[in-house]
Amino acid sequence: MKLQTTVTVAGLLLFLLLLALPSLRVSMAGSGFCDGKCAVRCSKASRHDDCLKYCGICCATCNCVPSGTAGNKDECPCYRDMTTGHGNRTRPKCP
Repeated sequence: MKLQTTVTVAGLLLFLLLLALPSLRVSMAGSGFCDGKCAVRCSKASRHDDCLKYCGICCATCNCVPSGTAGNKDECPCYRDMTTGHGNRTRPKCP
């Protein structure tokens, strides 16, 4: 009986972990991953604070940031293709 309960609890915990994986990915994107990538991406931006803010929003959604300080958006198609829903580039656009 004790073994069966342990197996049931372990199965339940595994199930809950699988349900939580998408949330864990988003929280990773909002943590040091995005902060570090966006710091590099925005290092030469004239509006540094705005760049960091919008880069962080895009990174949290796409879980990637193109390398370098500009361009290279083909490295991250999600980031490159974000739109407002009206077919326009994202406002605010990803840096």
